[in-house]
Amino acid sequence: MVTVTTAVLTCENRETAKALTHRHIEELQSKVKDLLKNLIEKKRAAQQRLVQITGVCAALALLTQGQALAQDTVKVGVLHSLTGTMAISEVTVKNATMLAIDEINAAGGVNGKQIVPVVEDGASEPGTFAQKAQKLIEEDNVVTVFGGWTSASRKAMLPVFERLHGLLWYPVQFEGNECSPDIMYSGAQPNQQILPALEWAKQKGYKRYFLLGSDYVFPRTANLILKKHILHDGMELAGEEYVPLGGTDFSAIVNKIQAAKPDIIFNTLNGDSNVSFFKQMAAAGLPSSKLPVMSFSIAEPEAKAMGPSLVQGSYAAWNYFQTLDDPASKKFVAAYQAKFGADSVVDDPMAHGYLDVYEWAAAATAAKSFDPAKVRAAAVKLPWKDIVMGKTKFAANQSLYQTAYVGQLDPTGQFTILWNSGKPIYPEPYDPLAFPGKKCVIH
Repeated sequence: MVTVTTAVLTCENRETAKALTHRHIEELQSKVKDLLKNLIEKKRAAQQRLVQITGVCAALALLTQGQALAQDTVKVGVLHSLTGTMAISEVTVKNATMLAIDEINAAGGVNGKQIVPVVEDGASEPGTFAQKAQKLIEEDNVVTVFGGWTSASRKAMLPVFERLHGLLWYPVQFEGNECSPDIMYSGAQPNQQILPALEWAKQKGYKRYFLLGSDYVFPRTANLILKKHILHDGMELAGEEYVPLGGTDFSAIVNKIQAAKPDIIFNTLNGDSNVSFFKQMAAAGLPSSKLPVMSFSIAEPEAKAMGPSLVQGSYAAWNYFQTLDDPASKKFVAAYQAKFGADSVVDDPMAHGYLDVYEWAAAATAAKSFDPAKVRAAAVKLPWKDIVMGKTKFAANQSLYQTAYVGQLDPTGQFTILWNSGKPIYPEPYDPLAFPGKKCVIH
């Protein structure tokens, strides 16, 4: 019995051991699975952390690169009408401004920084100019703005620049009667364009003047000044008429001109209204060869766009013509045509837009700062130089000394220069006959 019992126990022990062995193996397998699962999860977590760390490093690299880029650049605004009735005149001023920026960047930039232009479209609407000027200063953080053409657009922008203490470089002739520390007026004052034109007309023996303009600030104020001088000098005002900016119906005005029989028309129309006016005058038998027209907003690009034959023989008064025999001017013309086409033409507002960028760069360099107050203070202390249109410099009233010219359009759309003032004219914002006692004092 003992032997049998022992044998039975031995078998049971073997079965028990076998069962225990299987259980241990299963337990070990489960532990191995858990361990592998934990290892896999840890690996995934590590990979996710690696991806996160890599992403953070890349973001930091981009941020650092962006900060370095921002430190190496300075933003300026370029604000002109790229659409609407004034686009015929303003697009080319924008182009000339961009040319100057490109040239300055190629020469090393300003104060160690490359200039980044932020271009906006004023769309020929004064309200849009004001909105875009505010955007450029407050959102784009530009240090200065180059732009504007019509006085209506400048007047709309003026409160923005004065409120935000920005600095606008205004490149177009205007009516004066304004003096702001927040604008650099490189375009001609009345005593640098319309009054020299009147002096030339007097010398030619013209006695009866018909004043025609677009109905906004510049033509109204310019003609007020002209009337004061015409009557003061013993000549006659044959008529005065206005059309809305962009207006195209001149039938009634042409009839009035025919009835008034003036010796010459002084034309302050702006934009594409000029096309309709000259066409309707020619259709009425009054081309420029028969009734002289002196224009203050028709230059080479407008003549090209209108067709030179339409305006051939008419006169214009400016402070720059493409035909000016000056080395700096010839360099400007060559550079512009190389960039924008060999058949491109340049004009006075384009030359002023180009000049403004160079004067700003020189003033910022002299001030060692882009702060508008420091730049404008430095600008009026810059020396005489020939940037594009003969010797010029900014006076203490932040307007530009410049020479006046009268030219006549030839069949090619270029101007033959007939007369010049002999030397740069001091800019006087307030005409003494029209605005007695008023003075511009900034610095």
